[in-house]
Amino acid sequence: MSSGRASDAWVRATPAVFVLIWSTGFIVARYGMPHSPPFSFLVLRYLLSIACFLPWIFWAKVPWPKTTPQWLHLSVSGMLMHGGYLGGVWVAVKAGMGSGLTSLIVGFQPVLTAIWLSYSLRGSDQPGVTRQQWLGLLLGFAGLLMVVWRKLTLDSPMDHVSSFNMAFAVGALLSITIGTLYQKRFVKPCDVRSANTVQIMAALAITVPLALVETQPMDWNVELAGALAWSVLGLTVGGSSLFYVLIQRGAAAAVTSLMYMVPPTTAILAWMLFGESITAATLVGTALTALGVSLVVRTSRW
Repeated sequence: MSSGRASDAWVRATPAVFVLIWSTGFIVARYGMPHSPPFSFLVLRYLLSIACFLPWIFWAKVPWPKTTPQWLHLSVSGMLMHGGYLGGVWVAVKAGMGSGLTSLIVGFQPVLTAIWLSYSLRGSDQPGVTRQQWLGLLLGFAGLLMVVWRKLTLDSPMDHVSSFNMAFAVGALLSITIGTLYQKRFVKPCDVRSANTVQIMAALAITVPLALVETQPMDWNVELAGALAWSVLGLTVGGSSLFYVLIQRGAAAAVTSLMYMVPPTTAILAWMLFGESITAATLVGTALTALGVSLVVRTSRW
């Protein structure tokens, strides 16, 4: 295979690789949270991620953003896409929400994005929200309600729904959605390594104060160390960088069309690794949600 064909094949495969990596984030949270408070873990994750990026940036002589507005836009998107999103997910899991349900809630990002974009394009030559998209939205919410309603009745301390963990999960959903739209709108193309570093530094700035008020000590063991290592190398250096590249290349639609596969994948992994229950209601609800999201994004264009 020629280098050109190999490059094209990699570009086509990048969205699927990103989604596969992204699916592991909820599992990592489930591994790490019994042994660490959420914000203290995230502070270490951000610091180690920056420590990985900086030598790479200086060795490769990567340029930094050139204007103050670009730094500000990257900082805002970083606070949302790293700080708000990860903070919400990790607190929700720490507070007892299962990783499968957390991923299902956050998996509504493509739906919110598609609906917002459809509305924002009204009056242009682009169509608004179609009947198919509204049907998908209704199916998706119906599926989510099936899963959430069952979780409300569980007594398990690591697989239940409360107003507290639900608020943080929804907050994570809103943060990643708004952050993605903001980045697509305001962040100009620049090197992914320096851009990601600026975003992570901004997330670190808003996470440190929250970590300082946490009282639980970090219980270092193999599980916590492994969760931290994969969070840095796999999810931040790998997954977040791929996400940035895909948005800048205009391939976000491809990511969106695959994103609905994250909740089923996470649910299966959570069942295999942690014994999180999968009942008929869970399977039907997850399938309805996946179908609903796919109907919404199928006719959406970024």
